[in-house]
Amino acid sequence: MISPAIPPAELENVLYEKRGPIAYVTLNRPKVLNALNQGAWDDLKTAFERVRDDDAVRGAILTGAGDKAFIAGEDISELARATALDAEKSTRSGQAVLDLIENVGKPVIAAVNGFALGGGCETAMACTIRVAAEHAKFGQPEVRLGIPPGAGGTQRLPRLVGKGRALQLILSGEMITAQEAWRMGLVNEVVPAADLLARCEAILAQILANAPVAVRFALEAVNKGLETSQSAGLLLEASLFAICAATADKTEGTAAFLAKRPPRFQGR
Repeated sequence: MISPAIPPAELENVLYEKRGPIAYVTLNRPKVLNALNQGAWDDLKTAFERVRDDDAVRGAILTGAGDKAFIAGEDISELARATALDAEKSTRSGQAVLDLIENVGKPVIAAVNGFALGGGCETAMACTIRVAAEHAKFGQPEVRLGIPPGAGGTQRLPRLVGKGRALQLILSGEMITAQEAWRMGLVNEVVPAADLLARCEAILAQILANAPVAVRFALEAVNKGLETSQSAGLLLEASLFAICAATADKTEGTAAFLAKRPPRFQGR
C-alpha cells in the first residue's frame, strides 16, 4: 500500500511516496523541465533527510516528473539575478544536498527519464546507480553560461569517467546521448523508457535482498575510500568488515549459506 505523500504545503517542488521499503522522490517542476531553483534544492534536502531517517525505507528511486526531463539544470532566471555572494551560497547549498544523497547510507537509483544537464547531471552522479531511458541526454553545459559546474560536476565526473573525458564534456559543454554516457561509464544501464522504473525497482530488489548493515557499510567504504589513499581505504574496509562480522546478520547469512536456505536478515 502506498503511504500518503508529504503534504504539498511542505514540499512544493518534490513528490515523495513510499511503496514498501522503497521511497520514490520525484522532482515535480515539469513546466520548466524540472529545473533546480533554491526551493527545489530545499525540498530535495527534506526528502532525502526523510529517506535517511526512516528505518522502514531501505532504498530510493530519484526521477523527474514528465517524460522530457530528469532535471534540465539550474533555473537560469534565478541564476541570472545572482550576485557573487548569492552564487557561492547557492552552490554550497546544492553541494550539501548532493553530499546528503550520496552518503544517505542507502542505495539511491537515478531513473534518468530525459534531459540530465548541468545540475541534473550532477544530481544523477550523486546517486548510487544511474539507469537511463534510451532518449535521455547528459551534459555539463555551464561554460556556455559563463560559469563552471558548481554542484560537484568538476569532482564527480572525473571520478566516474576519467579526467580526459570529463574535461572534454565540461570544457565543450557538449550534450551526449544515453548510449554515449553508458559507453564512457557515466550511466550503468540504458533501457527503453517504458521499462525504466521497473528496471530500477528490479536492481533495488537485488540489493535489498542482502544484509542492510553490510550494504550500508559497503557504500561507506567505497564513498569514503575514494576520498583518501588506497592504504587508508583498506584500513577503513577492514574496520567496517570487522563491525559487520559481529552482527546478527552475519550470523544469519553464514548459517543460511551452510544450511542451503535463504537468509532472513534483520538489519542488526
